[in-house]
Amino acid sequence: MKNMELPQDFQIRIREQLGREESEKFLASYQDERTYGLRYNPLKIDRDRFLSVSAQMRLELEPVPWAGEGFYYRAQDTPGRLALHEAGAYYIQEPSAMAVVELLGPEPGEMILDLCGAPGGKSTQIAGRMKGSGVLVSNEIVASRAKTLSRNIERMGVTNALVLNETPQRLAERFPLFFDRIVVDAPCSGEGMFRKDPPARGEWSLRQVEVCAARQREILSCAVSMLKPGGILVYSTCTFAPSENEENAGWLTARYPEMTLEHSTHIWPHLQKGEGHYAVRFQKAGQAVSALEQSDPYRHKGRKNRAISHCACNKKSGQSGKQTGGPDSRRLLLEFLEEVLEPDLAALCKKSLTSERLVSFADVIYLPADGTPDTAGLKTERAGLRLGCCRKNRFEPSHALAMALKPEQVKQTLELEDPDLYLRGGTISCRGLSGWTLVTVQGCSAGWGKVSGGVLKNHYPKGLRISRT
Repeated sequence: MKNMELPQDFQIRIREQLGREESEKFLASYQDERTYGLRYNPLKIDRDRFLSVSAQMRLELEPVPWAGEGFYYRAQDTPGRLALHEAGAYYIQEPSAMAVVELLGPEPGEMILDLCGAPGGKSTQIAGRMKGSGVLVSNEIVASRAKTLSRNIERMGVTNALVLNETPQRLAERFPLFFDRIVVDAPCSGEGMFRKDPPARGEWSLRQVEVCAARQREILSCAVSMLKPGGILVYSTCTFAPSENEENAGWLTARYPEMTLEHSTHIWPHLQKGEGHYAVRFQKAGQAVSALEQSDPYRHKGRKNRAISHCACNKKSGQSGKQTGGPDSRRLLLEFLEEVLEPDLAALCKKSLTSERLVSFADVIYLPADGTPDTAGLKTERAGLRLGCCRKNRFEPSHALAMALKPEQVKQTLELEDPDLYLRGGTISCRGLSGWTLVTVQGCSAGWGKVSGGVLKNHYPKGLRISRT
């Protein structure tokens, strides 16, 4: 791409911002090929196995220096079209964006909020670091993008995420001083998207930069109010504008003296192999409060902890869905798990999956992570791990449950010889199996099938099926 295709006001500001010599190098970098990246998913596959499988698929990968799970791939490769991608073994993500979660430093067992979560890159990277322990609240204000976020959470086999479709202001009202770590990857003017997303160049303007900066400050104010004493906040953008980056960081520390700026990073496309990103880490003054003491967002009002005692999957603010999960639903679920899971895991589920732990909306049963906060009255896209539905006195497992299971956790699996046939919705001949079967791609769970008479009936969701031949 030639420099003349960049907005003129953008070029003028960059020259003022970087100086003559540095700005020319920056602008010249837009003539180069954009960067491509992916992250392997430690919830589904380890690094050695991923590299071995990638070599078999003839993917030439190069490590991303600032992200342990990240790799560059070649422009001519198409890993997003491979079956292993649909099995959640990796996530396609711009390399610069991977730096944000490295700076956040999430740990297992924490209460973490991704305030602007769609499409899910940072949420799924955080989930990989949490290893299924703790609670990840992933929020997106735009309803259609919240659905995309939820689908990516599902594809990557995340079990401990709550997906909300709320405003930052509403969340701030409900969860004061609640989270150990918060990431705000804020909506921005998108200057780092110019090579990746050509329409972004046409939508950019100096006015838009200032509008974004003001909106980012509103979001940051909400985030600070939700952060525990001693907690960590990371603010990031994919833009180069000082008013959206350094100036907003300075504004935050000036307005909130309890927030200390610990570290910042800026990825520039002429200096690093990435499209560009800014990220800054703050810590809130005070002593961190234990997760147990902070587990109830209503504690300051003297209300009982209602973490999982109601139906969390309500779709309209102020309304709760009908609670339909009862003894029969639990019985059908446990019968299915006893049929499908290895005996030790099935026995553990029978002991731990009490009716109080399960949440229902209509006929759908969810398992929220331990410590999941009350979401009554909040628009909730995903209330935890979706287990399945109870219909006509039988339990039908969800795709999310399949994606969350590992092959060694179930009694029978079928490793696909032709994964695309399964992903297209085709039936598969198989012998020696009967009943519900976990279908796998290179050892990663990809969905359910049910075997009868030597034929596996395909239960891969119709909305996810591919059309390629």
